Amino acid sequence: QVQLVESGGGSVQAGGSLKLSCAASGYIFSLCGMAWYRQVPGKERELVSSISSRGTTNYADSVKGRFTISKDNAKKTLYLQMNSLKTEDTAVYYCLVCNKWGQGTQVTVSS
Repeated sequence: QVQLVESGGGSVQAGGSLKLSCAASGYIFSLCGMAWYRQVPGKERELVSSISSRGTTNYADSVKGRFTISKDNAKKTLYLQMNSLKTEDTAVYYCLVCNKWGQGTQVTVSS
């Protein structure tokens, strides 16, 4: 059974850091394209960062230099390291692995 479990969200002050994880099961994980999205109420879900099966990464301009996407194929886990967080990073963050969504994890950044 294909399953994704996200963790690592929480509340942090501006300038702080969080690391999100997305653990997968039931996948040939190493062959999957993966990404992190985020969504705030009333807005569309937006792409934050992606990583291809070969490890090619892309970032939204708003997070370049602050966020880092990575994956561990052996652990079947996708990560998003978020540094220098800003209040505008507050959102529900979702992982996407092989076209399946995680359940979402809330990130709240306060000033």
